[in-house]
Amino acid sequence: MSTPPSDGTGRVLLVGGGPGDPGLLTLAGRDALAAADVVVTDRLAPLASIAEHAPQAEVINVGKIPRGTFTPQERINDILLEHARAGRTVVRFKGGDGYLFGRGGEEWQVCTDAGIPVEVLPGVSSAFAVPALAGIPVTHRGLSQGVAVVSGHVAPEDPRSEVNWPALATSGLTVVVLMGVATLGPIARALIDAGLDPTTPAASIADGASPDQRVVRAPLSGIARAADEGGIAPPAITVIGDVVAALAGTEERG
Repeated sequence: MSTPPSDGTGRVLLVGGGPGDPGLLTLAGRDALAAADVVVTDRLAPLASIAEHAPQAEVINVGKIPRGTFTPQERINDILLEHARAGRTVVRFKGGDGYLFGRGGEEWQVCTDAGIPVEVLPGVSSAFAVPALAGIPVTHRGLSQGVAVVSGHVAPEDPRSEVNWPALATSGLTVVVLMGVATLGPIARALIDAGLDPTTPAASIADGASPDQRVVRAPLSGIARAADEGGIAPPAITVIGDVVAALAGTEERG
């Protein structure tokens, strides 16, 4: 969806870049990059796509590195508005899909409140694509009729947590955890304490959709230790549920 353009004003295109492989960038995303005067990018976006499709653009890196370099969201919002008000086509380039833990909705609201034309170009979500590339279907007939995608940014016992982990434990759904490397141990304990079988298959996938993709599998009770011993580090996704073992023997990428 988009708001109509206005004379004399630039525009903002919120582009989901997909899970990392430049080949999984959508055609609409490619065309947006080709039209860009400015690309405001996250570190998890497929950066090779910028060099290939937007060599003409000014590139502004606003990546947020865990416990490292951090660009406040308010500053990102200001950058989008400043360049659009100067009459430029601004591509806000994100990894995965910008509306899934990408704060794309906030950026849409900022632009519309400021009267800036804005368009959303969805991307392939890493929450589904990365498990698939690891041979894991997030739903599977006879095993799982649904999937819950949750943020593991804060641990279950953290007062800031808004996830109902006990409900997930008894839901029968596949659980996909994004941004949960550091909190994987507490997440596993919370699910087990709430009734999820500790032998439930789980897998952690790091650097998904890249040549460096690697997968660690273990029962839920041991997935945190296995991930740590396997060198799993952000960006990584963890899948919890019987679907992890659904396609046993499937060749994994990476």
